This record gives sequence, C-alpha cells and structure tokens, in this order.
Amino acid sequence: MSEGETANGGKIDTSTAAAARPLHPVDVVANEGGINLGHEAVAFVAPSSYLRPRGHSRPSTPAVHKPMMTALDREQLEGIVSAPLWDSKTSTFAGLLTTSDYMNVIQYYWQNPDALAAVDQFRLSSLREIERAIGVQPLETVSIHPLRPLYEACRKMLESRARRIPLLDEDDETNRSMVVSVVTQYRILKFIAVNVKETEMLRKSLRDLDLGTYTNLQTAKMESPVIDVIHMLVKYSISSIPILDSDGVVINVFEAVDVITLIKGGVYDDLNLNVGEALLKRSDDFPGIYTCTVNDRLDTIFDTIRKSRVHRLVVIDEYSRLKGLLTLSDILEYILLEGEDSEQPAD
Repeated sequence: MSEGETANGGKIDTSTAAAARPLHPVDVVANEGGINLGHEAVAFVAPSSYLRPRGHSRPSTPAVHKPMMTALDREQLEGIVSAPLWDSKTSTFAGLLTTSDYMNVIQYYWQNPDALAAVDQFRLSSLREIERAIGVQPLETVSIHPLRPLYEACRKMLESRARRIPLLDEDDETNRSMVVSVVTQYRILKFIAVNVKETEMLRKSLRDLDLGTYTNLQTAKMESPVIDVIHMLVKYSISSIPILDSDGVVINVFEAVDVITLIKGGVYDDLNLNVGEALLKRSDDFPGIYTCTVNDRLDTIFDTIRKSRVHRLVVIDEYSRLKGLLTLSDILEYILLEGEDSEQPAD
C-alpha cells in the first residue's frame, strides 16, 4: 500500500452465516450499499414524504398518544430509525423519537420488572419521565429553520450531542411550526465529500490529526448477553459496541439500531439472547462494518463516506485488533472547528 493510500475501504464481513467466527477486513466495492453518484448532483436535504404527506399543507400529527411499540412498528415499516414527536396540546415540536429512547425504555423496565406487564400501554409522552427515572441526561431538543446557515445547524448538533437535527418551518395557513425534513451528520459529511474540492487540510492521517477515541472503549464478546450491551450503550451514551474475540480482534460491532430489530413487533424475548445470536437477526442487506487504521488519511475516509453509507469506522491495527473508534461526530467537529481559534481576532 502506497503512502497515503487508505485501508478505510476495509470492511468486516458480517453476514449472518459468519457472525459467530473471527472475520477479516476486505476491500469495499465502490458504491456498495451507497448511491451511484455518476455525474448528477446529489440532493442535500429533501422533504420527507413520511414527515410531510402528499396532499397536505401541514404535517400530520405524530402519535404522541400512541403506545410506543405501535410507533416502533411504523418506524420499521418505513425503514427509518427516528421520527418527529409533536405536542398536540401546545402544537409544538417535542423532539425526535430515536433508538436511544427505546434503549432507555428497555433499561427502565429492566430496573422495574413489576411494571413490564404494562409495557404495551406505555405512552410516548412519558419518555422524559423515563429518562429521569433511570438517571440519564436527556438529549436537548434542538431544531433549526431551513434558511439558517448550515454552519449553525452543525454547531447546534455538536453542542447538543445530537446526530440529527429537524428543520422547522412555519405553516402559512395556520402559523404553526412544522417539521419539513431532518438533516443528519452523515448527509452533511456526504455533501462535503461530494461538493468540497479544497481538501488540503484533510490530507493528514488520523494519527497526525489525533482524531478518534482510543481510551476507555467499551467492548463485548459474542457470548455477552444483549441486555448487558444495552446497559453499556445507555450508561455511556454511545451508539455502538465493538465485539472482540479473546485476542482482541474485531469480529463485529453491536449497534444501537440492532436493538430495534430485537423488539420489533413488541416481542421482548430476544433481549435474552447473547450478542452472536442477536446479530444473526440482522437483515441480509446489512452493509457491514467499516475499518481504518491510524495511518489512513482523512481525505480517503471522506472518499469512503462519498461512496457508501458509513456511520462510524473501527480503527484497527495490522492484526485487526481494536485500537479505537472514529465517529461522524469526530469528523464533523474537526471540519467545523479546525483553525477556528486562530481565526479569532486578538484582544
């Protein structure tokens, strides 16, 4: 491999047939699991038909008063992992329903097993009470107007630890706020990867940039109970747990979205599975786990983001052992804040 050539194309084969044995990185096929860009411009933010149904000048009212698992079935049906919440009493945006909310509910009922019999009667309006009961810090409810600068949206996401931010406009007929779309960190970074040509500051390795997390990493094994992994995800407010073998080799990653698959349809028995059994339930089109090394350059990692739907990269050494994690938040923060201090006027 020549200097500067990346191993970020490395991807761990996580097919269901191989989920229980050590796996090795392989090269990513260009555009695998992603969008064929060709010579066409890629839309940055597109109105979502789920958020704003056709034939309506205002958004439909999200199901704040519906049982949570009914909302979960809808999310699975639509193939999405988040949905806007609407306070029908005040006619205001009330935040996003995400995988973190489902894990918080699981954590709550694990701590309060006597209440589990009534789980199907749980209401979305009780989410904040759940957060207080289990002692987790709620994500700040952030939003932004579609005409505000993209930079401002990025700052809000970083400051609030949010991975996505809704775009709120005002309905001309009712003068009420409405959610017209949701911008994610991935979509922002893909926009940059496709459109920004000034990449000089990206031609540095992760080692040189000191980019990523390399200490206090939470890990698990294939034999680890799923419920223990969920506890770690909630406790440390993280979205993934690397799965290692006895030698520290990365063989998979358990992601927060994997929890959704386990409780789809209101069936909770699968929470008693171990990690290896749970990962076998992933869909056949799961895109796999992307890897890189500390010697890979950020511009080549951006090239992977441009070609494939990447949410994080596992940093490994030459023996595929875990070294760290590189998240989209890490990359976005570097892009947004690098050199900002030096640009501030002197006092």
